[in-house]
Amino acid sequence: MTEAQASAGRRDGAQAGRSAPGTPCWVSLMAHGLAATQEFYGALFGWEFRPGPEQLGPYVRALLDGREVAGIGQLPAGRHLPIAWTPYLATDDADATAEAVRYCGGTVGVGPITAGQAGRMAVASDPTGAVFGLWQAARHLGSAVTRVPGAPAWNELVTRETASVVMFYESVFGYTDEAVASTEHDHLTLYVEGRPVASVRGVGDALPRDRGPHWMTYFEAADVDETAARVVELGGRVVRAPREGVQGREATVADPEGAVFTLVRSSPRD
Repeated sequence: MTEAQASAGRRDGAQAGRSAPGTPCWVSLMAHGLAATQEFYGALFGWEFRPGPEQLGPYVRALLDGREVAGIGQLPAGRHLPIAWTPYLATDDADATAEAVRYCGGTVGVGPITAGQAGRMAVASDPTGAVFGLWQAARHLGSAVTRVPGAPAWNELVTRETASVVMFYESVFGYTDEAVASTEHDHLTLYVEGRPVASVRGVGDALPRDRGPHWMTYFEAADVDETAARVVELGGRVVRAPREGVQGREATVADPEGAVFTLVRSSPRD
C-alpha cells in the first residue's frame, strides 16, 4: 500500500490521468438509505456530495475538498443484496474485459452499460464470487485523490487461498504478482507495469462465512483509533480493533448498514 500512489499513476495524492488497465481507479457503495449513508460518511470523512450518473438508480459522487473520491448509490426497494464497498478496475475496453472475465470462469452480473458521458462500466465477480467493477473512463477518470485522510488508500482481495484466484486476475488484467516478504501468511501484491496496485490475502478457514471471498477497501485516516471510535458514535461498529498491520496502523469497521471497510494510517514510503 505504501507505493499505491505511484502504482495508479498518481503523485502527491492527486490523480495524474487515466489509470493503467487493471488499476483500481474508483470505489462505490450501493446502500438502502442513500441520505442516511451520505450523512454517516459526510460526518466521518468530511465528504460532500453531488449527483452522478443514474443509470442504476439514484447515485452521488463523494467529494473531499472538492475532489471526487468515491460513489454511493441507492439499491432499488426490495433488493436485499449484500451492502459492500466495490472497487472498480480500469480497462480500456469494458466489453472486451467483460468477455475475458466470462472466458476465465468469472461472471458478469451487470452490463457493460454506458454511464452517461462519464464512461462505460460493468459489475463482475471472480470464480470464487468476489465482486468487482470494470470502469472504462471517458469524462470520469476515477478517484481524483488517494492516500490522504478521507480518501481511498488501497484495495485487497480477501479469499481462502491465493493461488487459483490470482491466475484469474492475471489472465484477465495481465497482473504480475509477488509474495509479501514481511508476512508469514498467504499474501501477494499485484503489479501493473511494475507498480503495486492491489493485494490478495488468503486467510483459509478464517474467511468470514457470512461474506465469503470479497474485496476490502482501505480508507486513509489521520488517526485510526479516533476515527474508529467516531464510527461507533455515528452508528457503525468496530469489526476488528485498531492494530499494527503490514500496511500501517489499521482497524476494520462497518457502517450502519453493515458495509465493511478498513481504516489505515499508511506507513511512510521507503
